[in-house]
This record gives sequence, C-alpha cells and structure tokens, in this order.
Amino acid sequence: MKLFITGISTDVGKTVASAIITESLEADYWKPVQAGDLENSDTIKVQTYITNSKSQFHKNSYALLTPASPHHAAALDGITIDLNQIKEPVTDNHLVIEGAGGIFVPLNDTDTIIDLIAPDYKIIVISRHYLGSINHTLLTIEALKNKNLTAAGIIFSGDENQATESIILNKTGLKCIGRIAQEPYFDQNVIKEYAELFRENLLNL
Repeated sequence: MKLFITGISTDVGKTVASAIITESLEADYWKPVQAGDLENSDTIKVQTYITNSKSQFHKNSYALLTPASPHHAAALDGITIDLNQIKEPVTDNHLVIEGAGGIFVPLNDTDTIIDLIAPDYKIIVISRHYLGSINHTLLTIEALKNKNLTAAGIIFSGDENQATESIILNKTGLKCIGRIAQEPYFDQNVIKEYAELFRENLLNL
C-alpha cells in the first residue's frame, strides 16, 4: 500500500500524521521534496518518532536550502525541479509519501504537489481546525476529484470540533481515520499510542 499524505495548508500536522502512519504500518517513509531546515528535516523528525525496526527512510529527491515554496527554493539554489527526477523508491513494504504544504504548492512553473500523486496512491488528507478550514478541506478534496484522484480518508488535527468535522464528513463521504489531539508534546510513546489507535482504519483503506 502506498499512502500519500497531504494537508489543507502548511503547518497542519502532516509530519506528525506521517510518523503515526509510518509507525502504525511499520511502513517506509519518503518525502520527495524538502525545502529548508535540512538539519532537522521532516525525514529526520519522522525517524526520531519511529520505534519499529522495519521502516526504511528514503532520500529526498530534492533537498532545497531555503524554507520557502519549492519552486522558489529551487530557483534560489539555481535549479529547476524536474518531475522526471522524482522517482518513487523501490520497496516491498508499505510506503508513506509526505507532500509539502497543500496540493497546489508549486514545484516549478507548471507542476504542483498534486502532480506527484500517482493513480495507485491512497490519499490521506490532514485537516487542522482553524477559521476557514472547512472551505480549505472541501476545496482540497474537490481539486483531487478534478484530477480524477480520490481521497481515501481524512485525519483531523487539533482538539475536537464536532461542527467542523461533521459537515466535512457529511459533504465528502470520507472515512475518518482518526483525530490527533492538541497534545502538549509528541514523542515516541505518544506516536505509538496513536499508531495503535489508527492501525485498523489504515489497514481497511
């Protein structure tokens, strides 16, 4: 199973969710494009959360120096991101693929994150509660549909907001994989607890 983790915006909890899913399935992890924070990249963060010995962590196709939109970070590095150079790692294991920001974050003048999503990927949308998040979530799911891609499930990030969650689930018909609460901190033990909670729903996608 290949799972593509995307968010409705930036800083919505994709990396923590990716760590939970990776731990839950003892999956491999791959972040195709990392922009900035290379000494504490998302791959490194996920790796520190994982306790199983099966997961492998695959190299970024692009590791850019500047924390900015990938198209701009690449330009500052004097390169252009080429989708043909972004090659999915070969593995016999489950693979968790973490996007960057939302699905329309630009990679170059023509391609965006959505263009990294292959037809056989199961897409998990991370929705964080904030004013406007209903609209952003519904727009994300509608944009996927317009590309003939279907979200397999949704993870809510932040403390429970029943009014928000119910309208999103009713309008989209998506399966809720679970909710990641506004925890005081995340460490290996917290990640493992969520991994166990989410496992059955993930395996049934």
